[in-house]
Amino acid sequence: MTTTTLAALVPLLPFLGAVAGLLLGRTAPGFVRPLAVLPPLASLVLAALVAARQGGGRAVDAYTLLTPTGSVPVDLALHIDGFAALVAILVAFVATCVQIYSTGYLRDDPRYPSYAALVSLFTSAMLLVVYSGDLIVLLVGWEVMGICSYFLVGHYWGTPEARAASLKAFLVTKLGDVPFLIGLFALGTDAGSFRITRVLGAVASGGLGHPTMIALLLLAGVAGKSAQFPLHTWLPDAMAGPTPVSALIHAATMVAAGVYFVARLLPVFEASAAAMTVLAVMAAVTMLGSGLAALAQDDIKRVLAYSTIGQLGYMTGALAVGDRGAAVFHLLSHGAFKALLFLAAGAVIHAAGTNSLAAMSRMSHLRDRVPDAFWTMTVALLALAAIPPFSGFFSKESVLAAAERLATGHPGPAPGAAGWIVLVAALATALLTAAYATRLWLLAFRGRGAEAPDHGRQPLTMTVVLWVLAVPSLAFGALAYRTLPGWFDGRSLAPTLLTSVLGTGLAVVGGLLAYGAWQRAAARAPRIPLGAVAAHPEGDAGLVEAEAIAAHEPAYGDIAQAPDPADPGRLLLGPLYGPAASGFHLDAVYSALFVRPVLGAASLVRFLDREVVDTYVRGAAALPRLLGAAVRRAQTGNVQTYVSALLAGTVVLTVAVLLVASGA
Repeated sequence: MTTTTLAALVPLLPFLGAVAGLLLGRTAPGFVRPLAVLPPLASLVLAALVAARQGGGRAVDAYTLLTPTGSVPVDLALHIDGFAALVAILVAFVATCVQIYSTGYLRDDPRYPSYAALVSLFTSAMLLVVYSGDLIVLLVGWEVMGICSYFLVGHYWGTPEARAASLKAFLVTKLGDVPFLIGLFALGTDAGSFRITRVLGAVASGGLGHPTMIALLLLAGVAGKSAQFPLHTWLPDAMAGPTPVSALIHAATMVAAGVYFVARLLPVFEASAAAMTVLAVMAAVTMLGSGLAALAQDDIKRVLAYSTIGQLGYMTGALAVGDRGAAVFHLLSHGAFKALLFLAAGAVIHAAGTNSLAAMSRMSHLRDRVPDAFWTMTVALLALAAIPPFSGFFSKESVLAAAERLATGHPGPAPGAAGWIVLVAALATALLTAAYATRLWLLAFRGRGAEAPDHGRQPLTMTVVLWVLAVPSLAFGALAYRTLPGWFDGRSLAPTLLTSVLGTGLAVVGGLLAYGAWQRAAARAPRIPLGAVAAHPEGDAGLVEAEAIAAHEPAYGDIAQAPDPADPGRLLLGPLYGPAASGFHLDAVYSALFVRPVLGAASLVRFLDREVVDTYVRGAAALPRLLGAAVRRAQTGNVQTYVSALLAGTVVLTVAVLLVASGA
């Protein structure tokens, strides 16, 4: 079987699994779980075979004309280079882990068949984005992911939070997709083709007439899809969906699509120094803002959501300094440990008897009750904080090293100021990341909250997936930084001494500050009495999560107090705690600037429609009705009346004719 055929099957198998799952979900429920797990697993095997054949060498290109457009053609094309080959493995690997995990996490959910089918369709769409060699075909996968996220985030559609979160995710990402679509059309028109290879060839030959405009339009879509400032506000709210969905979106699909798109078309952005500077500023603001916001969240999944936004900022920062190898290296590393963080959080949620909306400050005694989640989440948090030798250290250091090279005068595709912006923001974010990672670990596993009933061990499928993901979270970075340059652009990804010392030192300082603040806060905070939580029947974690979202309170218990004052985030942030906890009121700003004016305009249009247009329509209908009533009165059905009227009319006409004749 040729490499092209294998590559075509990689996105096709999950798609067929999704179709079969939707068709057989009700009629043959016994096939639902195999149809959920086997297609992404087969795609993982095939993606590994494609990567082995591609080997980081010459890109695999194949295309056929999809439709004649009369101008710029649209091709069904594959373009598989080292970046695409490895990212496809990540997508299929995380999707397989999520599907296996979900068989236990959502085992009693009545909507599991549709959930599993949508996850498979989500996976297929992302794989299409990764392998596509034509921008319009890529756009198809891009948009299918948007609609899948709408349905999956709103899986618990019976709750107002889930409905609002799914609608917000859809609208905010679509807000970015409008200029993105215009940018794609402009790029295809300038290059004379939507084929990625031809677009890059046109860039190399100086064939783009409007590089800055095109790059900025495309960046709007990237900001929406990859949750970068200022279109990042949908991602924390998307935590209302099931926890495995959060793992999939944050680790390997949706938000990774924007970063991957810029990496694949980086020469287009490098053609404009202004666009690279805007990308650097966007990355810096995203990193710092998300780090501060994460330090103030009391919801375990919202902490991880803001963490994802910040780590995506690292990736866009690497792209802003022109090093797509470092960006994709961090994308691969982050995919493993962020999937582990969310899936371990799902185990913590189940053991704590709470969903994400029940605060970490209400958790207690979880270390001994969920040892698998404790140890694997500890590994993932160390990787997130970039502590050596965990994988996050090597991938994050590659970003810092790339920014340091550009900032210190090495030639690059972006201004030196962009290097300084990314470097300073990334170092500050390293401190914040370690601080909120330490805070999460302390509150979740050494917390002072009320203790929920013990619901026993997690399903085996959940536990096995945690340990599988722990392996790349621990070992991937040390192996990858030596081998990945051969798959990428050949540029070194090895840590440098200066950035390693600075980054690790700041991470250690951040962790120590969080630990010291936690001890100080805990010493003076009252402990919530054990047993203050009412018992709740044992049930599936996903259903418990839905019930808790519906109540907007802990799933187990009557606790409705304010967050535990033993929160190191309060001491570390001081007066910034309130604004950071609310995302710096960005939603309120958007509501004032956009939502309220749109609602006001809608009210005005409704008033004009009802009071002006409807009045005119009613008036236009009333006149014929009155005339009809008058005519109807003359239709009496009496023949003598008709003859009398005829004679009277004849007399009138005769008199009129005589008068006219006499006057003439």
